[in-house]
This record gives sequence, structure tokens and C-alpha cells, in this order.
Amino acid sequence: MSTVLIVDDDPALVRALTINLKAHGYEVHAAATGAGALRLAASHPPAAVVLDLGLPDMDGSEVIAGLRGWTAVPILVLSAREQSREKVVALDAGADDYVVKPFGMDELLARLRAAIRRGTPAPAEPTITTADFTIDLSAGRVTAAGRDVKLTPTEWHLLEVLARHPGQVVDHARLLTEVWGPAYREQSNYLRVYMATLRRKLEPDAANPRHLLTEAGRVYRFEP
Repeated sequence: MSTVLIVDDDPALVRALTINLKAHGYEVHAAATGAGALRLAASHPPAAVVLDLGLPDMDGSEVIAGLRGWTAVPILVLSAREQSREKVVALDAGADDYVVKPFGMDELLARLRAAIRRGTPAPAEPTITTADFTIDLSAGRVTAAGRDVKLTPTEWHLLEVLARHPGQVVDHARLLTEVWGPAYREQSNYLRVYMATLRRKLEPDAANPRHLLTEAGRVYRFEP
């Protein structure tokens, strides 16, 4: 599920966008100020940002510049400002697209889908091979000794998140959020159960794993 950050101080518009985006399968976060948007984007990185330029604490172009200092997340400006100069300033600051209010919801959704597609990096290594099993990220399958390893959708999603960050620690809150959703950020027992199951299916010795590692009890790491 892709997360969209809406940045707008119009409660009615935020409510309408939230309803429509959730109906199309998106997770939605919202901020009414530029400062709040920057904090929220840092703590919960979105797949895309829908941004109004007229915010109460700063101009939307400043938010774009703040985001572009550390992330390439697609930014879709949604603004009543229709002058060419305003569009140029926003696009030069780093926005990916510009939609003028009032707008059609179908068009906005189409532009959002396109922005997320452009902003989603292809895996650098679609197939990851370890000494004990092979992960094909593009096909969504795992094989060991030439045979498919049967994983549930949740087991696969958990493995995929770890495999896309080989050698990097991933904390339990991020894994829980990406695999189960924000409401499960503190349910660390979910991770313990599913990690144990993955190890039984993939590790030669589940009690002494070589690939699916736990560090300090709070972070996890995949070693090819």
C-alpha cells in the first residue's frame, strides 16, 4: 500500500482527498502546515506528496526545497495559483507535477499514479542468491535446491522488505508499518512469530541463522 502525504490547510479538501485516496487503496497522512509536513515526511516517508502552495506558516515552494534536501519523493502541487510564473517556481524548486484547483479527481488520481510509477526505483538486483536459497524479487518467489519455497503473502512481504535492503538494519517499527500497517507499529510479537517461521523455511539451522538476523532485539538485517 502506497502512502500519500497531503499538505493542505483546507479541512474539507483534505477530507475529500483522504476519502478518495483511501477508496483507491492508498494510505493517507495529512499535515496543515509546512513544518508539520516536513516532520511527518521525515518520520513516515511517503510514496508521494500532494502539496498546496498557500500554507499558513510558509510557502509551498519552501516545503518543496526542504524535501528536496534529502528525498526524491514525487511531489504533486495542487494549487489555486494558475499563473505561469507560480508553476515555474514550483517546478524549478523540485515539484514533479502541477495541478490547478479546481480539479477533476480522476485526473488527479491518474497524475498521482504516474508520479508514483516514475518515483519507484526498480530493484538494482532483481534476483538475490545466497548459499541456501534464491529470492526472485521481480517474480515474487523463493527457491531452495531448485524447488519453490511456499511462503504466505505476509511472509513474502516481510522477506521482500528485508531483501531490498541487504546488509542494512531495519527497525521493527518500519517492518511492522510496511508489512502490517501503521496500527501495528508496536506489535513486535508479530515480527518474532513471522521471523521464526521464515527461518524455519529458509535457514539450514533456524536456531543459528546466517541470513535473517536479529540485532539488539529491535532491528533486523538480511545478509545474502
